[in-house]
Amino acid sequence: MSRAGSRSKKSLKAGRAILLVGCGKMGGALLAGWTKTKIPASFHVVEPAPAKRRSGARYYASAAKLPKDLVPALIVLAVKPQALDSILPDYRRFAGRATFLSIAAGKTLAALARGLGPDAAIIRAMPNTPAAIGRGITVACTNAHVSKAARVLAAKLLAAAGELAWVEDESLLDPVTAVSGSGPAYVFLLIESLAEAGVAAGLPAALAEKLARATVAGAGELARLSAESAAGLREAVTSPGGTTRAALDVLMAPDGLKPLMARAVAAATKRSCDLAQ
Repeated sequence: MSRAGSRSKKSLKAGRAILLVGCGKMGGALLAGWTKTKIPASFHVVEPAPAKRRSGARYYASAAKLPKDLVPALIVLAVKPQALDSILPDYRRFAGRATFLSIAAGKTLAALARGLGPDAAIIRAMPNTPAAIGRGITVACTNAHVSKAARVLAAKLLAAAGELAWVEDESLLDPVTAVSGSGPAYVFLLIESLAEAGVAAGLPAALAEKLARATVAGAGELARLSAESAAGLREAVTSPGGTTRAALDVLMAPDGLKPLMARAVAAATKRSCDLAQ
């Protein structure tokens, strides 16, 4: 184990203070998941905007306002990727004493290490916003300086927000970002589009919205709980010559949903790669 990893392990034993940098939509979703599951830790948040502050943590307007004796076990970097480079120098002093967990899309372990120092223990993760209700999913990877104890703590924090998977190949986090990180927006667009199509077909707007939301939520829960593949579930709903078949003939046409989704995920993957530059 490196000296940095050893020091991080020591700080984990000494206390379980978690420092969250940024409490926007994703940072706020994670904090909500942590407080709901009552993780035994004290939460400290650097967030200058009062409107983003919520109960369950102590807030500071900037890194300069942090107590001098605060040495977090884990520092969660939850700011926009475009803002990350400008704030990393403020936390470089914690390298070797705390482990960093970044959820900034596209920012690689190497890019984070340039800002935090070559010995910094860094975990890179991509969660998604259903973390706020404990139904998110996160994929994470680490650099060589992360101790076993730090990885265990990070896993507890991330698992409190939903499912968790670890990967060794960091490059996989770009398509992960495109599929699950951005994925909730695709589902919300589906609800929006389905409701609008219902209105166009003659439904009252409120009923169309209710039907779209309940249908997508119910189908998602069925997919989560079923051992059947998504294709199998689709086929089970589709009667030959029926109404579902007529709709799927449109959605599964050569210019239908599948190629459109492939282009969307490819565009998001490319953007994630571009953010690393």
